[in-house]
Amino acid sequence: MLRVLENPLYYLDNFQDVLNWIGARYADLLSAEETQFITQFGTLPLASRALFVRLVMRKGCLFRASKLNYDEIGDTRAAALPLLALHWVAADPAISLDELFELLLKGEIGQAFGLAAPLKAARKAEQLEALREAHAEDKPFSAWYPSSDDVLYRIDKQALCDRLRLIYFGNYHQDWSEFVLSDLGVYQYEKVEFSPQSRGFRTRQDIEHYEVLHQCRERYNDSAPADEVLQELAALPLSQDNTWLLGRRDKLRFQIAQHLEKCQDWPTAYRAYADCRYPGARARAIRVLEKDEQPQAAYDRLLIALAAPESEAEQQLLLRMAPRLRRKLGHARQAASAPASVERIDLQLPFPREACYVEGVVQAHLSQSDAPVYYVENTLINSLFGLLCWPAIFKAIPGAFFHPFHRGPADLHSADFSLRRSADFAACLAQLDDGSYRTAIRATHAAKHGIVSPFVSWEVLDDGLLELALACMPAAHLRKAFERILLDIKSNRSGLPDLIQFWPAEQRYRMIEVKGPGDRLQDNQQRWIAYCAQHAMPVSVCYLQWEAAA
Repeated sequence: MLRVLENPLYYLDNFQDVLNWIGARYADLLSAEETQFITQFGTLPLASRALFVRLVMRKGCLFRASKLNYDEIGDTRAAALPLLALHWVAADPAISLDELFELLLKGEIGQAFGLAAPLKAARKAEQLEALREAHAEDKPFSAWYPSSDDVLYRIDKQALCDRLRLIYFGNYHQDWSEFVLSDLGVYQYEKVEFSPQSRGFRTRQDIEHYEVLHQCRERYNDSAPADEVLQELAALPLSQDNTWLLGRRDKLRFQIAQHLEKCQDWPTAYRAYADCRYPGARARAIRVLEKDEQPQAAYDRLLIALAAPESEAEQQLLLRMAPRLRRKLGHARQAASAPASVERIDLQLPFPREACYVEGVVQAHLSQSDAPVYYVENTLINSLFGLLCWPAIFKAIPGAFFHPFHRGPADLHSADFSLRRSADFAACLAQLDDGSYRTAIRATHAAKHGIVSPFVSWEVLDDGLLELALACMPAAHLRKAFERILLDIKSNRSGLPDLIQFWPAEQRYRMIEVKGPGDRLQDNQQRWIAYCAQHAMPVSVCYLQWEAAA
C-alpha cells in the first residue's frame, strides 16, 4: 500500500503509461483525434493533467468545482483553464432538472427554487416530481442556481478515453482500478514478453466492430427488441480470421436466443441458435425444434450432431433428447448403455444445530486423523494442472497477451487454445511420465505464489494439501484429469467432486461428490464421475439424509 500513498500522482503516472503503451503499439490504428489527444496531453501543465485524469476516473461526466479538492493539484479552478481552452472540459453546461437534482443537496434545492415550507420539507423525489412540469427545458447550472458561486464542469473527452482504455485492455470490463490493485499488491500478474504482434486489435475496423458489439449488448440489456439486435449482429461484417470477435458475437447471439427460448418464441429462438457457433447452440436449436412440435426436423439434426459431437456436454444432451424424439416418431426403443459403476455412500446424520453446508457436514464425519478430508471441489485438480502447465498457459504467443494485467491468455476459451500450444503442453505432461512432475509443481508453487492464474487457487492450495496430493494421487490419474481439462477448458474446469480424502500411509485417495436431501447430480458432475470411473480413478457419490427428530 505504501507505493500508492508515497506517490500522490500515481493515477496520472498510470494514465500516462497507458498513453505511452498505446502510442508505441497501436499508432497505426489510431484516429487523428486520438493521436492529437495523446500528443496534446503531454504538453499540458502538471496540475491540469492530474485534474483531467481525476475526472476521467470518477463516475459520471458532471462535476461541481466545490467537490474537486485534491491536495496534490491545488487550485482546481486554475487547473481547469487549459482544459477549457482545449474544449476537453466545458464550464456551465446546460443540464436537465434530473441532472441538477443529482448534483444538489436537499437544502440547496430549496434555496435554488425558493420552495415553500411544505415542499421544502418533502423528500427529494417528491420535490423533483413537483417541479418537473414547470422546468422541462435544459438550462446552464448558473441559471438553475444563480445564487451559488459554484462552477459546474462537464468532461467532453470521456468517450475518447473509454475507447483508449478499450484499445489498451481489449475489453470494457477492466478499468483504471487494475493499476491501483496491482500497486497495492491485491493482484499480482505474470510478467510475459510482448512481441510487436501481441495486440488485442489488428485493424481499426476491429476496434469499431468491438464497439458495435458492445453497443448491441448494451441495447439488448436495456430491453431493445431482440429481433433488431440480432439483425444488427448479422449485418456486422466481421472478418472470418478474427475468431475473438466472432466468438463475442456468437456469445451474445446465444444469450439472446436463450431469452427468446424462455419467452417461447420458438421460430426466432431457433434462427438465433442456428446462426450461432457458440458451444451448446446446436443442441439448443434441436431442443427448440422439439419444443416447437417439429420432432422429425429435430431428430434429423440430432443424428447429424451425434455423428460428430462438439463436446462431451453436447453429446450428453443429445443422448438425453434422442429417446424422446424416437418415441414421438414411433421408432423402436433402443437399449440404453449401462452407466459406469460408482461407489455410493449413504449417510444419515443429525441435523446440525448451526447453519452449515452439507459438504462440511460430510467432511467432518468422514475425516480421520490418518485419513483427512478436504473440501476442494474444482480447485485442487485445476490448481495442479495450472502449476504443472504454467509455461504453456503463459506462453507469450501472438494474441494471447497484449497488456500487463491479464488474468490468463485472451484465447483461453478458443477452440484452438490447446492446439496452438500442443508441443508445450506435451512437454509439461511428459513430466508425469518421467517422474519429474513433483519437482516442477513444487517449484512453480514456490516461484509463482500469489500470481493470478485462471487455474490455480492459491487460497486453497497450501503446502500441506499440495504435498498430500503429490504423495497420494498417481501420476497416471493426474494425466487423465489434465487431458480432460485440455479437451474442453470452458466446460471441464467445473463439475469435479466436492471432497477429497487421503490415506498418506497407503498413498491413496478418493474423490467424493456430496448430495444433500433432494439434490441430484448436475450434468457436468455426471460427466466427470463417469470419466473417473472409466479410468479407474477412485470416486464416490455420497447421499446425505438427516435423521428424523426424536
